[in-house]
Amino acid sequence: MTVATAGRPLANLRVVECATYVAGPSGGMTLAQLGADVIRVDPLGGATDNSRWPLAPGGASLYWHSLNKGKRSVTVDLRSPVGRELVTALITAPGPDSGVFLDNNVARSWMDWPTLSARRPDLVHVHVQGHRDGRPAVDYTVNAAAGIPDMTGSEAGGAPVNHVLPAWDLLTGQTAVVGLLAALRHRDRTGEGSHLEVALADVALAGVAALGWYADAQLSRTDRPRHGNHVYGSFGVDFPTADGGRVMVVALTEGQWRSLCRVTGTGEVFAALEKALGVDLEDEVSRYRHRETIEAVLRGWFAARDVTTVSRELEAARVLWGPYRTPTQVVRDHEADPAASPLVEVQQPGIGRMLAMGSPLRAGGTADPPRPAPVLGADTDAVLADVLGLGSAEIGRLHDDGVLAPVAADR
Repeated sequence: MTVATAGRPLANLRVVECATYVAGPSGGMTLAQLGADVIRVDPLGGATDNSRWPLAPGGASLYWHSLNKGKRSVTVDLRSPVGRELVTALITAPGPDSGVFLDNNVARSWMDWPTLSARRPDLVHVHVQGHRDGRPAVDYTVNAAAGIPDMTGSEAGGAPVNHVLPAWDLLTGQTAVVGLLAALRHRDRTGEGSHLEVALADVALAGVAALGWYADAQLSRTDRPRHGNHVYGSFGVDFPTADGGRVMVVALTEGQWRSLCRVTGTGEVFAALEKALGVDLEDEVSRYRHRETIEAVLRGWFAARDVTTVSRELEAARVLWGPYRTPTQVVRDHEADPAASPLVEVQQPGIGRMLAMGSPLRAGGTADPPRPAPVLGADTDAVLADVLGLGSAEIGRLHDDGVLAPVAADR
């Protein structure tokens, strides 16, 4: 597999990634989308995330192939001294655009900062953790500990409601990328290496704290109430339509509130309500406090129209809104008008054509298309030859000795 990165911001940068699941691999994918040559290193046969759901009909992991787009794949026997030396040499290979390492390994002392930096002092190493003290964690455990599930769900209360999106994993991956690029900037200016650590639990706490939610709990000594699908602190809620559709409508600003009143023809009703209650509904706090009354007034307008009509009229009125779609509806919308969708199909080895998306960053209004993920281990020989200068005879012996997978499985 060739890595076409010319013209991209991180072209010629080489990053070695030894990470599994979401946080580390999503960070590596972001670097690859920006043009870096990201070499993912796995044990022979793949790591524990190689077969994670969802799966393609043929059994290949859509999860793995979606998180590793645009990378190169190397598989090595990480238990053997020779295999470990090969990986160490890849991480610490000389050159101004190499010596960059992203990992989430636990208890691999041969892959830690003191060991690796002894080989290359200007190494940039970003290590992803669960907790800052080294304890393991995943998105679903840190999200629970951060308090988010207790804010989510029906106003009636009950058990906490978990979120299916591993948002903290994804944000941790992007935080790792920011740290890595900052460390590269530091190395370019000073020649010094850096060892950065980013803990998933810390990213979750930082995210919630940045929204002021912990400060609110500290000062009010009360927990934020559950509001179902109502937006906290403003007006926003979902409305069913006549044909069983559903849309989410939000009015954060005075202009958005006026647009919503105008398109629904409820301006006079709300003017009377303001007079009766002695409030100004152009004030965001007032809209929040009277959210249920506002919802009741607006519900009839939505219930009398199908989702197509509602969508057309809200769009024309410049109301802040969005449709509710299932994943299959997203796919059908893409298939109906591919030119309007940022999703594209890639020809993925081992799977066939599958939907994917490249970097959401656009340069000059244009986004780079996604590149498929590698076949597990398919780039091993090429990487060892290109980066370490190994000849075909040396690589053949490594295959024969079991340090690399058998040739038929690795090529």
